[in-house]
Amino acid sequence: MIPRIQKRGQRTIGLLSYLYGPGKFEEHTDPHLVASWDGNAPDPGRDPSATLKQLQQLLDQPVENVEQADRPKKHVWHLSVRNAEEDRILSDKEWGEVARRMVAAAGIDDPEEGAGCRWAAVRHADDHIHIIATLVREDGFKPDLDHDAVRVQAQARALEAELGLRRLNKGDGTGAKRPTSAERHKAERQGRERTAREELREAVRRAVTGARSDEEFFDRLAAAGVLIRKRAAPSGDLLGYKVALSDDLNKDGEPVFYPGARLAPDLSLPRIRERWSGDAQDNPAARQQQAPRTGPGAPASARRSTASAAWQAVLVVEHGDDAVAAAHIAAAGEVLDALAKTSAAHTRRELRDAATAFERASRSHVRAVRGHDRALRQAARDLVHGGPALGRGEDGATTAMAIDMLFFLITAAAHWHARKGHAQQAEAAARAAEHLRTAYQAAAAQPLSVLYQRGRRMSRPMLQRQTVLLCEALPHLAEQILAEPGWYALAATIAEAEAAGHDPAALLSDVAERRELDTADSISDVLVWRIRRTADLPADASHLPEHSTTGSRSATHGTTTRTSAPGRRRSAEEASRKTR
Repeated sequence: MIPRIQKRGQRTIGLLSYLYGPGKFEEHTDPHLVASWDGNAPDPGRDPSATLKQLQQLLDQPVENVEQADRPKKHVWHLSVRNAEEDRILSDKEWGEVARRMVAAAGIDDPEEGAGCRWAAVRHADDHIHIIATLVREDGFKPDLDHDAVRVQAQARALEAELGLRRLNKGDGTGAKRPTSAERHKAERQGRERTAREELREAVRRAVTGARSDEEFFDRLAAAGVLIRKRAAPSGDLLGYKVALSDDLNKDGEPVFYPGARLAPDLSLPRIRERWSGDAQDNPAARQQQAPRTGPGAPASARRSTASAAWQAVLVVEHGDDAVAAAHIAAAGEVLDALAKTSAAHTRRELRDAATAFERASRSHVRAVRGHDRALRQAARDLVHGGPALGRGEDGATTAMAIDMLFFLITAAAHWHARKGHAQQAEAAARAAEHLRTAYQAAAAQPLSVLYQRGRRMSRPMLQRQTVLLCEALPHLAEQILAEPGWYALAATIAEAEAAGHDPAALLSDVAERRELDTADSISDVLVWRIRRTADLPADASHLPEHSTTGSRSATHGTTTRTSAPGRRRSAEEASRKTR
């Protein structure tokens, strides 16, 4: 339930005409009264003898009874209350009770407080009502409306629970400005899936992803076809900007411009500049070192860098200083935007939805300290400059690797927000994680299938040996991993890492213990990508010779030389028998 207090007005009859009229787009059906201050107000919607003028005069009577000097300059108070699309349709009686509770909470008319203001609640659609009130009480005094918006929001949360409606989380003032009803209707007329405001917010987010200067940011916006107006001081210093879509015009045929701050709180020019304030722009050596790679292999390289940066960022979010963690969470949003922009067709929609959902989770009242998030911002920059991925081969497999690591980073962000009491941000991060889960399944299907087939073709002694190694290295996880379909892909990866000269037992212990695994659908899948990243193995194993996973450097490497406790040895022997 979303209550919204509109701007105050001066003409009661004007607002009543709108509420009882057909609406700007003929969307008002059966306008009628569901409640009023005394329960006896005339209803011009369903009573043929009642008129808008009669209702207006009754509402305005307390205002007319006081001296002109004592009247509020804008005496018309207007509140709309809307339910979510998935909510059940409330009856007129239920909407009437909602209206009475809302005006009492706001301070308009609380029966327990004595004389109140006159008001009426009009319903002209299934999912919402409008409440109109005049701001002089029956006793001639003005109502106390301090913090009325906060009070009606609190009442909405209580009503949601009582009426069995969708429970919304309390906002904290850091969310992006919602499109107005006029903007939504305009988008519908133009055949747009989203409003101009929403399209521009995404365009600006993508343009700032990994950018390091005003010039680069505005060049990207211009390349995306966005119209730009810059605001400069008399000295010539740039102070701000506005953006517009070329085909979003007002009634005079001119583009409708939106300031960055009106798109989202962190998209004003000063806040955008904070993103690259910590980058090493003034250090030529660092700038050369961080130059993005382009050309063949760049998409795969960028995705590997993304996986590594996300892997390190999880620890920061879980255990770091709040301001530093907030910076990493904000930078994670840039990485998601960059990955969505450069992804292949079969993952693009889910990654885009993940980035859109996470936008709400990327900011809170914990102010980010920039600079510590440089690795993630560089990863986003590499993704943008590396170009689009083909979705197959090494860049397709590294996409799965990157998404897997980002899933854990976004999940860590959800937990961080939950600990801080940031309910809306925690919910947004959780939704983003679900989109990432779906995108991962699409990206990982082919490369994991190759590894699975390699594992299935391994010799029985080799597979038994990998089983024993797993049970010794991860005794608390071995039983679950061996029951997963992904075990064969993990067994092939372990063999490949060993053939490349790594200690597979140490590698398994390292990748399993450094990060949580509770949120993983398949522990074996997660360990596959962690091992392949840590051991610098090709993400796509389809081109490798078969002997890379069916043989071994040494029959004793990493297993028989280890000393095991009796309990761990029995566990390994039992698991080994399962593979026979």
